[in-house]
Amino acid sequence: MDKIPITKKGFGKLKKDLETLKNRSIPENIRDIEIARAHGDLSENAEYTAAKERQSYLHGKLQELENNLALSNIIELKGITSNKVVFGCFVTITDTDSGEEIKYQLVGPLESDINKNTISVTSPIGRALIGNSIGSEISVKTPGGTRNFEIIDISA
Repeated sequence: MDKIPITKKGFGKLKKDLETLKNRSIPENIRDIEIARAHGDLSENAEYTAAKERQSYLHGKLQELENNLALSNIIELKGITSNKVVFGCFVTITDTDSGEEIKYQLVGPLESDINKNTISVTSPIGRALIGNSIGSEISVKTPGGTRNFEIIDISA
């Protein structure tokens, strides 16, 4: 599989999530299963069923985090100085139709969060921004239709 670009901060968060899962969530779930088992008949024990379902979810999440960490390619952001949009930089764009100004950081798909204004370099807007410079106008096909933007600032 291809390596997934990620910032050092994003990689650290994945590692922290994995440690929390291994050291807190899974042991708590094991205790929940033991407590539910002590209640007797497992065939009609809703607590036991819920704890077993949670166990399945947690082990799936564990595999997902381990896989994501293994596929991660940490991109060092120190010293980013570019007049073009690159991974890790902050880009301020204006929607040329509405005049709305938005500032995004371009990150990898594992750490993008639109609520934090971090978008993936693999997203339609991210792909359209990469390699462009201040003053460039881009058109992006989105599920809501084509949107037009102008890059007004790039920073590290």
